[in-house]
Amino acid sequence: MAKKKDKEKVIYYDDNSTIVDMSDVTGIGRNKVPRGQKVPSTFKEKMGTFWFAFKLMLIPTAVVLAIIGILYLLIRLIVH
Repeated sequence: MAKKKDKEKVIYYDDNSTIVDMSDVTGIGRNKVPRGQKVPSTFKEKMGTFWFAFKLMLIPTAVVLAIIGILYLLIRLIVH
């Protein structure tokens, strides 16, 4: 019988760094702003973001509420 080869033992050292270090990345996207400064957003941009997110969640919320309503009615019919 052939002997199995011993696997090489791997030693991992933790240097407390993340897998992807993006600390040196600046100016991503359309607003090229130096590090540490915030880009002021307008009310129009904030409302646009709100309505975009609201429209995305409107149908799933309606579906969940409909399922809960149907379950409630079924339980009321069974118990009553």
